[in-house]
Amino acid sequence: MSSERFSAAGFLTLFQKELLRFLKVAFQTVGAPVLTSMLYLLVFGHVLDKRVQVFEGVSYTAFLVPGLVMMSVLQNAFANTSSSMVQSKITGNIVFVLLPPLSHLEIYAAYVLAAMVRGMMVGLGVFLVTAWFAEPGFHSFGWIVAFALLGSAILGTMGLIGGIWADKFDQIAAFQNFVVMPLTFLSGVFYSVKSLPGIWQTVSHLNPFFYMVDGFRYGFFGVSDVPPQLSLSIVAATLVVVAALALSMLRRGYKLRT
Repeated sequence: MSSERFSAAGFLTLFQKELLRFLKVAFQTVGAPVLTSMLYLLVFGHVLDKRVQVFEGVSYTAFLVPGLVMMSVLQNAFANTSSSMVQSKITGNIVFVLLPPLSHLEIYAAYVLAAMVRGMMVGLGVFLVTAWFAEPGFHSFGWIVAFALLGSAILGTMGLIGGIWADKFDQIAAFQNFVVMPLTFLSGVFYSVKSLPGIWQTVSHLNPFFYMVDGFRYGFFGVSDVPPQLSLSIVAATLVVVAALALSMLRRGYKLRT
């Protein structure tokens, strides 16, 4: 990682390698998450559709669709970078990434962009499947794309951080189960935070994942718990923070160089 010049050839090679890594097992990396989200929709939508209405004129099933799409985008973006980095470290083939004259920026961009592709592919698949159960609304396509891209970039970066930090699969599983999963499920995927007691609303507003989901849902219905401009600024600031941390770890070779 000695060269600081951006090499398009090096970046594209690593990016292609990361794409092929998950595309070769697309049934597991893309198909399985789509099926899981459909099951969530069938169970929660069937049980609560006639009993819960979060936004006026919006069925609970329709409300649930954007949340499930965004949850899938986030979780799979994280899974892509974290599993790739940990696997490379354990098997020892991380050396083939470190030996070429790739800068820390090229490595970061290749890993995170591949994670974003996977997250967006899964999210699109979830949307296409769940749209059969509830007619989608589109208030602003721009807000939808903006939050999907920023959210997948944040989780891809967090996966890279977790993968660099972890020395074995158990550690990255703990990171996902005790950090990513709770933050995702408590972000308003299945409910509006306005339905929570005051103290839990305050706690929810400390969760950056909440702003990703809330802003993304605004793009579909034009209704949100907080202004989308506020959500966008918080999400963008979160990306800057996690990206700076990941780039610092890569630049120093933290837990990568022996």
